[in-house]
Amino acid sequence: MITIKNIHGSVLLTLDIMNLGGANLERADLEGADLVEANLGGADLEGANLKGTNLKRANLKGANLEGADLEGADLKWADLEGADLE
Repeated sequence: MITIKNIHGSVLLTLDIMNLGGANLERADLEGADLVEANLGGADLEGANLKGTNLKRANLKGANLEGADLEGADLKWADLEGADLE
């Protein structure tokens, strides 16, 4: 299950499966989002706020994470093959 909350902790969206492959999420504020097992392969996350985001087992193959803030993000078992992390 994937739950996206706002900065005050209110639930904005809950999904069983999240497929955001190839999505344009440039500069998106996903701080603290629960994106366990989400498909973000090829997504544009340039400059995104991913502080404290749970990305366990997420597919980030080929994703653009240039300038993304990953402070405190959980990337355990995430697939970062070919991702741009500069």
